Amino acid sequence: MAKLTQDELLEIFEAVKKEVTPYEKGTIKARIDIQGKYDLWSEKPVEAFGRKYPAMAFAAVILQSSYVGFYFMPVYGSDKVKEAIPPDLLKTLKGKACFHIKTTDKELMKQIKQALKYGYDAYKKQGWV
Repeated sequence: MAKLTQDELLEIFEAVKKEVTPYEKGTIKARIDIQGKYDLWSEKPVEAFGRKYPAMAFAAVILQSSYVGFYFMPVYGSDKVKEAIPPDLLKTLKGKACFHIKTTDKELMKQIKQALKYGYDAYKKQGWV
């Protein structure tokens, strides 16, 4: 596969960001919203993994040199969330919570949308939003 151009990467970034943006609501706020970087945090003190945190990361979209990173933190908090991630999206997971997105494929965007909804519901259940 040929290296993605900056324009193609920006198009992918905007497509993924469009799926993440609706979750900027309630306690979830954007800490960074600039070209090439967008991240959402639940600005609510929570207790997780045996510790207290002043806020909890939810999702981020970051333009990298050869892909768009979709960082999806609910996979850390729950194996159920990871198990619910559709197979095509799961194939792009590199590391614990970073998905390498290299296309604006409609099916992949739909799967990102599904994962976000599932992750948000999991945060809600845990009282993190």
